[in-house]
Amino acid sequence: MLEWCRTRETKLLMDEMFHSIFFLAKINIPPFSPEEIIPDKEMLQALLESYPKPVKHLSQLPRRSPFSCVLDMVVLVTGQQNEDQIKNQLQQFVQQLGGDTSKAFLSTTMCVSQIKGKDSVRHYGVSMSTSGPVAGRIMVATSCLQTWHKDVAGAVLSYDQRSKEMPLRSYFNGTIRLPQNIRCEAYNIRDKKPKPPCKSCGNLFGFTNSEGKQWPYGNCAEVESLSKLLTTEAVQVQFQKDNPGDREKAVEEVRTELKNLLSMIHHKWDGKFYVPQSI
Repeated sequence: MLEWCRTRETKLLMDEMFHSIFFLAKINIPPFSPEEIIPDKEMLQALLESYPKPVKHLSQLPRRSPFSCVLDMVVLVTGQQNEDQIKNQLQQFVQQLGGDTSKAFLSTTMCVSQIKGKDSVRHYGVSMSTSGPVAGRIMVATSCLQTWHKDVAGAVLSYDQRSKEMPLRSYFNGTIRLPQNIRCEAYNIRDKKPKPPCKSCGNLFGFTNSEGKQWPYGNCAEVESLSKLLTTEAVQVQFQKDNPGDREKAVEEVRTELKNLLSMIHHKWDGKFYVPQSI
């Protein structure tokens, strides 16, 4: 990542990635300090001199998980149109860091979304790169509240993740259907093989070719990819229910759940979300 870091935009990605890593390490059980993550004292000192803000603002919450920053860096230096090269870079990156074992901050899946057409812009996303159910729920909540496009966030907010059954909320259903001219395809990062959408993505976005396996809502690569698509493209989605219901109630319930999760792990949140900075 440091080798690619040349412009202000790439430096912002580095700053954001460091904050997300240090935050997730801090709330891990057991917690890990920056010194334990980067035991080389000279390297750590150099990084903290270049990126002093992340460690100073660990009371704030990251807006997304670390590998999302890695993905954006790869797309930035490779070019969004070079899909095969991006897949190759991510594969090499994961293999170099993780070998054949799973690592806490490495995503397993990437997704590409675009308006169908040879020259249309490709929008990439990766699965949530966290370790443990509490960290994952925290990052999904912060992404819904701060990061994802409102229609994608609304779809995820529709499901109550406090129980293993993850039921649809009785008072809000913001699930959507995408137009037929949208391509949304996921791939395994390690072998680049296509992956059909899971049942959760079928429920969120109306995919008819979804498989029976179900993941916690908001963890799949399709969510981030489609969020980027809807944020930058003029795409009209259709709500699966004519009257979605009380979205604000769902937002406040997720915000309360987020506070409860942070309290449960004894993290003192200052109420702010981290904004990456460069010096």
